[in-house]
Amino acid sequence: MIFLVILLAIIVLVLLIALIHYRAQIRKNCHQLEVMQKHSSNQRLTTEVPYSEVKELVTRINEICNHYQEDKIIMERNENNLKEAIANLSHDIRTPLTSLDGYVQLLVMTDSAEEKEHYLQIIQNRISSLKELLEELFTYTKMQDQNYELATVPMDGRQCICETVLAFYEDFEKRGMAPEVSFCEEDLPIVANEVALRRVTQNLVKNALVHGVSRIGMSLEKKDGKLHFSCFNDKKPDEIIDVEQIFERFYKGDKARTSTSTGLGLAIAKGLIERMHGSITAEVRNELFVIEIFLPLTEKLSEKGRNV
Repeated sequence: MIFLVILLAIIVLVLLIALIHYRAQIRKNCHQLEVMQKHSSNQRLTTEVPYSEVKELVTRINEICNHYQEDKIIMERNENNLKEAIANLSHDIRTPLTSLDGYVQLLVMTDSAEEKEHYLQIIQNRISSLKELLEELFTYTKMQDQNYELATVPMDGRQCICETVLAFYEDFEKRGMAPEVSFCEEDLPIVANEVALRRVTQNLVKNALVHGVSRIGMSLEKKDGKLHFSCFNDKKPDEIIDVEQIFERFYKGDKARTSTSTGLGLAIAKGLIERMHGSITAEVRNELFVIEIFLPLTEKLSEKGRNV
């Protein structure tokens, strides 16, 4: 009987000590959480009790804190990127706006039908330029959302890219450039977003048109089970292009690019291609600047699923 009393007393004592440890640990963790909340501290919870349940609870809470900290860093970086994007584009937007205001005033003051037509054409060009700038900013903003996904469907990648390149016929003529084109004849079935693929193709061709000196070219083929589209242009002999930075926002290869490019086109192309599970690369080969995209091929499109 005495033995049982002693055993029960020991058990009660052990449980009492465990309860004291539990309460002390909870108070300590509550204090740590309060400090983390007030001071946005990177401190994490610690445990001194040898109980697996408490250790697991502390580990789970620390994991949540780590995820929160990572999300906070990403949000702050995206916010800073957006602010920088707006700041960098503000000049590009103000310039055509100021020009528009001037030409609108000239349009109102003139009585000449010929001058009115001339000013209207210039105003339309400025408005188109503004629309492109705002579209780039809008698309770039969406790219900053890590959870942003593109709706994809089966489509013929060759047809989409060919149609987009052909739409630049007048632009090639204005630049006096005859593009070197090598496109395969076979269908290239992919699962992608048609609007995004057209946008990527447009951005690559526009980049080549703006920065090419006398040569521009494109090729489209099936390579290693993937759609392979390549776009190249020659560069100035003294122009230095950092291919490691070329897809970063607002990257400019030289000062001359500042007046003709927002620096967002290739960054947007990279974001769109990666969201379609593809890849994009850039390199300089024998004074040619080359950008290549790769998209996984799928099974051949049926007549019903063909994008026409």
